[in-house]
Amino acid sequence: METTTKLRWSRPGSFLLVAAAFLASAAASGVNVGQFDDHLQKRKELAEASAREAYRPDPYNVTNSFNAAVHRAVSSSRREMRERPRKHKKRGPLWIIFARSMIIQLSQELLMSSDKTIDGRGAQVHIANGAGITVQLAQNVIIHNLHVHDVKHTMGGLMRDSPTHIGSRTRADGDGISLFSATNVWIDHISMSNCEDGLIDVVQSSTGITISNCHFTNHNDVMLFGASDSWPQDQIMQITVAFNHFGRGLVQRMPRCRWGFFHVVNNDYTHWLMYAIGGGDAPTIISQGNRYIAPPNIAAKVITKHYAEEGVWKNWVWHTEDDLFMNGAIFNPSGGAPKQVDTNEWVKPKPGTYVTRLTRFSGTLSCCTGKPC
Repeated sequence: METTTKLRWSRPGSFLLVAAAFLASAAASGVNVGQFDDHLQKRKELAEASAREAYRPDPYNVTNSFNAAVHRAVSSSRREMRERPRKHKKRGPLWIIFARSMIIQLSQELLMSSDKTIDGRGAQVHIANGAGITVQLAQNVIIHNLHVHDVKHTMGGLMRDSPTHIGSRTRADGDGISLFSATNVWIDHISMSNCEDGLIDVVQSSTGITISNCHFTNHNDVMLFGASDSWPQDQIMQITVAFNHFGRGLVQRMPRCRWGFFHVVNNDYTHWLMYAIGGGDAPTIISQGNRYIAPPNIAAKVITKHYAEEGVWKNWVWHTEDDLFMNGAIFNPSGGAPKQVDTNEWVKPKPGTYVTRLTRFSGTLSCCTGKPC
């Protein structure tokens, strides 16, 4: 079993100079990659194998055990943070922490490779006014407690995407966090706003994704899960969106889904201008215990937007359970109720009336050394 190494960054300059040496990623042909060589082909094959392993044919069981898994993971990470940092023994799993607050302006995408954690607890770390974070062809990644805002597009170029490989990157659109053929990724306690493209995009058969405890503000296209009507391989996509606050200045796509299975649980939707949850290509969307506060605009009271004719979308499974609807909010369900399951790890999501308590610490945390966070 590989040893997890923690690195502590004390200066913004250190982070910018060293990050490329160990944060690696690659995209499939045609997406941000100028030359798709043998190295990237091997990464693509590994990513596809990881996605098949992470995929659950019966995602309802994953939904039912979600809360228990999150509580175990959070408790474990808190205990680990109290341990003394270990020495950097070898490449592989890496836990990156920060010695002080900083603003990081990236000239190109921050490419993350497998088995990496970026943990901003104990500091106020901003990824801003430059490129965003990209996880491509990678597995087992945690992005925790960062401010990500005002991300811009970049034009690409030659970049080191692993300790042994330099590849050509093409234009990046300006997403805050982009997942491409990524598996087992946890995005937690992130504050995000005002990026040039999306805040979070998850595409190209990414699966096993959790987005939790985040705070989103001031953006048009918030989250995109599945980017193409012509990519049915996204049926493998399984994503949980939980305990987030969708706040001021948001317009649409919270999220916008295609093909896969999406669990939206115990989120607080206090603002949207067009709609909150949308989808096309027969996604399954399970909404449980959310609070939806509709905007004053009478034309925007409907939470859901189906990107198809009613004769088509009426068969899609879009289910609402224990949601709280306020100010005239309307959820248009379809496809009937999801099937019932029996599992030993059942933890029923809280009703929507509990959401203000469940999301009161959404976004980045203000942590102090030596105290629980």
